[in-house]
Amino acid sequence: MLTTPVIRAIRRARPGAHLSYLVEPQAAPVVSGNPNLDEVIVTPLLRGAARLREDASLALRLRRSRFDAVIDFHGGPRSSLLALATGARERVGYTIAGRGWMYTTRVPRPRGHRRRHSVENQWDLAEALLPELGRPTPANDPVEMFEDADAGRRIEARCLALGVDPAHELIVMHVGAGNEFRRWPEASFAAVAAGLASGRPNRRIILTTGPAQAPMADDVRRIALGLGAEAGAISVACDLGLDELRGLVARARLFIGGDSGPAHVAATTATPMVVLFGPTTPSVWGPWRGAGAATETVDAGELACRPCDQRVCEPGDFRCLRGISPGTVMAAAARAMARGLASGADPL
Repeated sequence: MLTTPVIRAIRRARPGAHLSYLVEPQAAPVVSGNPNLDEVIVTPLLRGAARLREDASLALRLRRSRFDAVIDFHGGPRSSLLALATGARERVGYTIAGRGWMYTTRVPRPRGHRRRHSVENQWDLAEALLPELGRPTPANDPVEMFEDADAGRRIEARCLALGVDPAHELIVMHVGAGNEFRRWPEASFAAVAAGLASGRPNRRIILTTGPAQAPMADDVRRIALGLGAEAGAISVACDLGLDELRGLVARARLFIGGDSGPAHVAATTATPMVVLFGPTTPSVWGPWRGAGAATETVDAGELACRPCDQRVCEPGDFRCLRGISPGTVMAAAARAMARGLASGADPL
């Protein structure tokens, strides 16, 4: 997602170029409808001998395509090897120990925390190839994901099946996280869900997660019902693809979630957002969208251990996330929705 501003910029700088994007299936919906790309190459993520065969076949395909230049935004072992395999005259990647030699142009990426957005780090790679790009701004080069018509129809049908029609005020809460460092407690999400639903008979809340975290969403709903929320006001959808998630958020009045991929998907819409930050910081990972978009970021404030490398919680109590109160998130939600109404941002 955070490479999509670069795609737009490269197309602007080279309108006649043929731009191909190599991606694995899970992330393919992010770029598959991007009008600035001529080709999206989707490669499966396999294991063992099957992966070796796939990568050999893919390497041959890339070599035969005779690319003039390759930018490796990922920097992992597989992507750097495939960049080398293209045989492109110009290959741009980060300075990485043991793999930097695979690139013809290497861009330093200092270790440790810098108050610099990840989009700008990605931009450095493209700027090394095209110095005329200048510097990015969220207003001129936002993150982008274009709605797929089929996904839109699936989401409309799903909403109706959940009892949510266009007349309802919809809120999407992404309550799952595979990483404990990004996981706000279920009880806290439930308190917010119950509070947002209280006294609002026309409001509907859909809780989303990835399939592996579906039990978390079920727990949030159960706790929220125990706090007095009406059963019909809160539903669960944990099997959405990224294209469907974007379609759902685009139809909502508000998105609430932690610093995760779904938050960056939500940032491609006009929907007001509240994003919770624990060990990470908004200066690096905040929603990359124009100032006119209603965006609230929430954290526990200054902590000696924050940001961290998300391997071991030094205090042991995950205070960076658990220190965020439901009341703080409720207040941020009210501000975001008010800004959204004032700006005239309407869901699809």
